Amino acid sequence: MKNLETVWIEMEKITRDAGKLLQNGVEASAIRQKGDVDYVTEVDLQVQTVICEQLSERFPLIQFMGEEKDNSELDFDGTVWILDPVDGTANLIHDTRMSVISLALVKNREVLAGVIYQPYTDELFSAAKGKGAFLNGRKIHVSNVDRLKGSLVAIGTSPYYHEYADWVFNVSKKVFLSCQDIRRSGSAAMDLAYIAAGRMDGMFERVLQPWDIAAGKILIEEAGGKMTDLQGNEMNIVDKGSVLASNGRVHKELQLLMDSK
Repeated sequence: MKNLETVWIEMEKITRDAGKLLQNGVEASAIRQKGDVDYVTEVDLQVQTVICEQLSERFPLIQFMGEEKDNSELDFDGTVWILDPVDGTANLIHDTRMSVISLALVKNREVLAGVIYQPYTDELFSAAKGKGAFLNGRKIHVSNVDRLKGSLVAIGTSPYYHEYADWVFNVSKKVFLSCQDIRRSGSAAMDLAYIAAGRMDGMFERVLQPWDIAAGKILIEEAGGKMTDLQGNEMNIVDKGSVLASNGRVHKELQLLMDSK
């Protein structure tokens, strides 16, 4: 593999180029249902194909994990790309213009670099281990808010797991009553990027997949924030699980609210 900085630059270019596909309304309306409330569009498939081909051409020895493929053969003790071709597919279907592409490079279960691209605003959030976090080339940092009472918190409803609905809305109410306000964007990756940029102060979700969070994890950490599971433990980045992310300053306060009793 080439040196990390070179790989990082190529990740940014590939992701930005693929972002043009998200603005194709015709392909976004070509929808296939995967589950009761889980959908994939032709855009998801096209973005994944284009990025996979570009990465394979440049880095043929690196494995590829994508939301729209079978990932059972992957060896996470090696080096793996983790891609969410469209984080916020429901947003894409409804044209809310709040969908992103999320790409991360993971080695030995550690995220080395991540890119989250919002094509509608042309915002490229990017980070690499030890290099810092950036938005369109400008260095970014998490917010300085040090009390939950003054914070803006993103909530995730884990829409594919209705069995957690009571937990989600009980905890959301507690957070709402304890912070300045809450937000629900429909894109976990975008929420994480916004924490890294200081636009949000925290977020939580009961169940997320590796492709939802891998790029966001390094963005937040390189921007000075913190990301754990809901119990405050180190995250298993290669399997689905819970997520609690923050600027670090309000993390403990948020964590104390994660028990829905």
